[in-house]
Order: sequence, then structure tokens, then C-alpha cells
Amino acid sequence: MVDILLVDDEPSIRFFYSDVLADAGHHVLEAACGCEALKMIEKDPPDLVLLDIKLRSESGLALLREIAGRYPHLPVLLLSAFVSFQDDYLCWLVDGYVVKSTDPTELLNQVLRVLQQGKNRRTFAERQEL
Repeated sequence: MVDILLVDDEPSIRFFYSDVLADAGHHVLEAACGCEALKMIEKDPPDLVLLDIKLRSESGLALLREIAGRYPHLPVLLLSAFVSFQDDYLCWLVDGYVVKSTDPTELLNQVLRVLQQGKNRRTFAERQEL
């Protein structure tokens, strides 16, 4: 079981994605804002962050910059209702991008892909130490 931090200001979105991810066997932590998310990451870094680009009182991209600066090896998937953000250069810092949908298939596929990449990176690093 992996820890996934879901950062979204909409309670209904957090509820839906938390339920989907929990059903897939993940432990989901929730944050409604960037400040709360950073505190949670500092206390116990998750295995993956799912980050909404448009948070109510702040920019998810600003939070992304903060996370990438402090925790460069922490994988982040961006969530958005808008495809246009994929063109923003800050999106290059993420491990993937998911357009919000009532069909969670793409989200689950991206989560699996990113977690598998992280596992492969750790396995490669462990082999290098031998």
C-alpha cells in the first residue's frame, strides 16, 4: 500500500478520487490547500502527490514549484479540468497530467505508471549500490 496525497479545494472531488484510489488499494491523505499539503509532506512525505492546478485561494502551479524545490524526488501528478495548462513550462516538473473526469480510468493508469517508475528507479539505485 502506498500513501497518496490528494490536494484539491473541492470536497466532492477529494471524496470521489479518495474513494476510487482507496478501492484500488492505496492509502489516501487529503489536503484542501497548499499550506496544509506542505505541512503533511514535511511531517511524512507521501509516495505520490495528486495536485489540482487551480486551488481556490492559490495557484497549484506555485505549490508545484514549492514541492519540486523542496522535494525534487517526490512524484507529482497534476489534476485539472483544463487541458491548456499542459503548455505551461512548470508542468515540465511533473510526472504526469490528468484531466478530471467522472471516469477514473486515466487517473488510475497514471498513478500506476508513476508508482511503477518510482519503484523501477529505486530498484536501479539499489542495484548500483551492490
